[in-house]
Amino acid sequence: MAKRDFYDVLGVPKGSSAEDLKKAYRSKAKELHPDRNSDNPNAEAQFKEVNEAYEVLKDADKKAAYDRYGHAAFEGGMGGGRGGHPGAGGNGDFASAFSDVFEDLFGDFMGGRGGGQGRSRAQRGSDLRYNLRISLEEAFKGIQKTINVPTSTACDTCRGSGAEGGAEPTTCPTCSGMGKVRAQQGFFTVERTCPTCNGMGQIIKNPCRACSGQGRIEKERALSVNIPAGVETGTRIRLAGEGEAGLRGGPSGDLYIFIEVREHALFQRDGAHLFCRVPVSMTNAAIGGEVEVPTIDGGRSRVKVPAGAQSGKQLRLRAKGMPALRGGGVGDMLIELAVETPVNLTARQKELLREFEKLSEENNPEGSSFFSKVKGFWDGMKS
Repeated sequence: MAKRDFYDVLGVPKGSSAEDLKKAYRSKAKELHPDRNSDNPNAEAQFKEVNEAYEVLKDADKKAAYDRYGHAAFEGGMGGGRGGHPGAGGNGDFASAFSDVFEDLFGDFMGGRGGGQGRSRAQRGSDLRYNLRISLEEAFKGIQKTINVPTSTACDTCRGSGAEGGAEPTTCPTCSGMGKVRAQQGFFTVERTCPTCNGMGQIIKNPCRACSGQGRIEKERALSVNIPAGVETGTRIRLAGEGEAGLRGGPSGDLYIFIEVREHALFQRDGAHLFCRVPVSMTNAAIGGEVEVPTIDGGRSRVKVPAGAQSGKQLRLRAKGMPALRGGGVGDMLIELAVETPVNLTARQKELLREFEKLSEENNPEGSSFFSKVKGFWDGMKS
């Protein structure tokens, strides 16, 4: 059976542009894809015919040969080249056909590279990370910080294009803008990144001297960062578009600032709550009294110490802790009492304490309970 004219297969007139050929191919490939035509036994053959036609007509050299000699150009070993024999119907062309379907048909919808004019020369810049240490007081109040970030920024000389004078890049002559080249190796078609443009699809004839054609330069930028009240260690702040500049005019990446809150000399933090260990004298703990404690806002609060308070007892100050991030109220401050034993006693103080000890045998309930349990333990061991 005689082969159909490739232009008729795609439904376009002879001399159609590369863009018209690509549109026609996409339309036919969608219409005849075997997955969409399970009830049509001829769908696969027609699908291969469409791919065979486009494989020839999208290649400038093959198209010129076909326009001059027709199908005879690829008979008797004249096919050669990147695509191999378009009429062979072997494994090489079948694999190439499906490669074209996934790349040319679905590439634009799935983020693929595409080909020809659809390929973008720009690349998005990388995201950057910056570790910022702040004090607990700064985390309590919130603060605006100025940070210096070493990064890549768009070149002012070429306005990010990478070309001298801001000129537009030109299509790579090696890959015709595809960013890749194909070579036939036996039954297989091998696809590689274009060595001329490194996969960009475009080249710069006169690279910018300031950035060597990259479209970006290394420099340090000063940025003002708003740190909200209530941040904790591990809080991440995203600054959109403040990361590394894109390659050849591409969009910039983002800057992520990771917060680390330094340890405090007085307060320990647990979420929105604060803990403060406050020493009290033995007499104050015994008869009760008051103690003045600091608060994170720089103020002072007087706290009543109940009579008979023991070390480890906790007292709560409502709403004297840290603000919750994104508006969740304010935590509390917990004061842990540490009863302090006096040191460096004078002879008179020692005398008074001995006298006090004789008079206070019944005033130590915890000690009495403990030693009662010890006595029972020893008696049990003897028996």
